[in-house]
Amino acid sequence: MSDPEDTQVWRVPEPLAVHEVRLGDGAVTTLRRHGNPSGPRIVLSHGNSLAIDLYYPFWSRLAADFDLVLYDLRNHGWNAVGPLRSHNVPTLIDDHLRIQEAIATEFGRKPQAGVFHSLSGLISLLSPTRGGEFVARVLFDPPLCEFGTARDECAEVAQRAVTMTLSRADRYSTRDEFAEVLLYMPAFRYVVPGVRRLMARTTLRRSADGDGYTLRCPREYEAHIYRYAGQYEALIDFGALACPTMVMGADPGIPYTYFPTTELHHIPTVDYAWLPGGTHLLQLEQPEESAARTLEYLKAGGLF
Repeated sequence: MSDPEDTQVWRVPEPLAVHEVRLGDGAVTTLRRHGNPSGPRIVLSHGNSLAIDLYYPFWSRLAADFDLVLYDLRNHGWNAVGPLRSHNVPTLIDDHLRIQEAIATEFGRKPQAGVFHSLSGLISLLSPTRGGEFVARVLFDPPLCEFGTARDECAEVAQRAVTMTLSRADRYSTRDEFAEVLLYMPAFRYVVPGVRRLMARTTLRRSADGDGYTLRCPREYEAHIYRYAGQYEALIDFGALACPTMVMGADPGIPYTYFPTTELHHIPTVDYAWLPGGTHLLQLEQPEESAARTLEYLKAGGLF
């Protein structure tokens, strides 16, 4: 019997359009347009150390009807690696503002939704616009820790994440070697077939010396976010959100693979739900259901 990982191959298509955005310190991030340009717009980005092309099993299900604009966070994906000192939450917030303005300038202004995962969801929540550039947002498992004992646990988990990240290899002889390593990582236990190889293609680049492959987001950069991002979570003002916001969380009954699951039922300004059987990588584990729930929320009440 053939291995589903070998028979399911996800091929990200060439974008309809590409546009480089110059950020505040001179760094560049690359916007890509996919889908149906005449449809309503959805803007998408990704989590720490990942790349938005990795989410193709999810966003491909939106491409027939929606104008999709994708981008990688700085030092991720298509983007070049810049100085570590500028790889921080305040800079990412400034990037977010510049990127949203560039989308409107380059592709025209029209109603749009934001769909973000993890780190990019946190950045959207921390933006001074409060989401005002969107008619609605769907945020998949952003790293949120409430006050009390949970915050202490979050700090411990973050430190473990730093230690584990810095202990991983930063160079692989082949992409297949990296995909094999993912088989033993708990975070990738439930992903659909083909995702591990897609991860290898979208988060590795050829080494500068031509000897194997290196991480597009270096491990020191990934760890830097784990080390410091938690300091900003308490700054989110859920009472001042400027657009309807759905937080789609992991199944609270499953041991977490990122931070402890934070349930937001008690916050009246947030629509909260979770997918049974889903962990932090919801869109890579249940791409069809994640897309269906996203559209259900965006279309509720005539948002689109």
